[in-house]
Amino acid sequence: MTEVNQDVKGDEAKKRAEEVRKNLTFSFKNLWNPENQDEINAIMDFCEDYKVALDEGKTEREFVDYSVELLKVNGFKAFDPSESLKPGDRIYESIHGKAVMAAVIGTADPLKGFNLVGAHIDSPRIDLKTNPVYEASDMVLLKTHYYGGIKKYQWVAQPLAIHGVVILKNNETIKLRIGEDPSDPVFTITDLLVHLAADQMQKKASEVVTGEELNVLVGGIPFPGGEDIKERFKLGILHLLYQQYGFTERDLVTAEIEVVPATRARCVGFDRAFIGGYGQDDRVCAYTALRALIDLKKPLKRTALVVLYDKEEIGSGGITGARSQLFPSVQKRMVRSILGREPSAIELQDSIECSTMLSSDVAAAFDPTFPSVFDPLNSSYAGRGIAFAKYTGRGGKGGTSDANAEYFSEVTRLFDECGIPWQVGELGKVDQGGGGTVAIFQADFGISVIDCGVPVLSMHSCFEIASKIDIYMTYIAYKAFFEKMRA
Repeated sequence: MTEVNQDVKGDEAKKRAEEVRKNLTFSFKNLWNPENQDEINAIMDFCEDYKVALDEGKTEREFVDYSVELLKVNGFKAFDPSESLKPGDRIYESIHGKAVMAAVIGTADPLKGFNLVGAHIDSPRIDLKTNPVYEASDMVLLKTHYYGGIKKYQWVAQPLAIHGVVILKNNETIKLRIGEDPSDPVFTITDLLVHLAADQMQKKASEVVTGEELNVLVGGIPFPGGEDIKERFKLGILHLLYQQYGFTERDLVTAEIEVVPATRARCVGFDRAFIGGYGQDDRVCAYTALRALIDLKKPLKRTALVVLYDKEEIGSGGITGARSQLFPSVQKRMVRSILGREPSAIELQDSIECSTMLSSDVAAAFDPTFPSVFDPLNSSYAGRGIAFAKYTGRGGKGGTSDANAEYFSEVTRLFDECGIPWQVGELGKVDQGGGGTVAIFQADFGISVIDCGVPVLSMHSCFEIASKIDIYMTYIAYKAFFEKMRA
């Protein structure tokens, strides 16, 4: 009899412990539900469209062009500050062709702030130097300078494409996109053959390939006329470029040309659960934000605004980077057009400071192959939804805005109320490394902001990986933020 009572007491204690655990503990779970075929179909369809965006927008300029066309097809018009705006209007503005802002106007007083989602559309890559073309050993190569944080050894012995713009003396713009069509040639950076690489293999990974060795092979047929012609291989390529595209070596000095992987976005895995492709940091967040804005149907209370920045990978400087005053200036002009009058400086600043923002940037997904650099309790995981990062930075939170608890709680409560799953994570162990986002610069303007976006594997590589369910759930989360934040 005593043993039975003990068993009963033991069962009651376990039941009580489970109740307490359920009420007091918190965890993040994988979101895939194989029984919900309708949801899986929606995820797969959404991600097919996203793959197109990745392939069409491999540079910031191309992603702006793609975004503008997508916006126009969906009823958005170029913003004209001289015209008034009313609730329901859908507008966009291209910022020097390398960044873009788009808005759906709400019914609320614009001086009470907007709901913003901001992402960046530049990605780590290789840029041509201002004087790039040279001849060596009967080959023609291009000198480069890498852009953003890359592992240089990942870019050698890869098929590469050349994208960019060349401005002619008559101000005509020549757009280059060579290496993407199956009929195009591709380009490459050669690697040292393993048979002669004994010394190279002893170097640190950061030194296996140096920046000055990232030279792109572009040609090997000389200009006709014999060996007496000076730099005949270089001349052959320059002549070909002039014949096909109409520009000279002088025009290359002022050109803006980027070298990117020639590969296309692909489904990854037997079950196609992932997408692999170049530039998902941060175009996965840019695309989901843009689609969330486009797909807003019902009248909004607060104006919804998407801001897609350039230059994040090199510190957000420059006229199209997040530190530029151009972006808040456009927002202020929108406020003026909604009000129908010239607001005071303090009113315009009130509108900025009353705004709420999600800094839409990717998170580092926990990689089970390299667990030693992650804190498993404080990492984001592929397949568990949109990931919040209260702070980023490096070396003791250096270079981060560190969102305040009130705003973090406000946003997560909203997602909870909308039934939107979310998770949290940091960029690896405390002393392992780190990185930054645009959030710090928006906080400088006085906007309440926190980072949240899609967890990504192999970040900053030529073939980044993201879970399709995270991509889709991030889109759903941004849409809810636009519709209901402080509504």
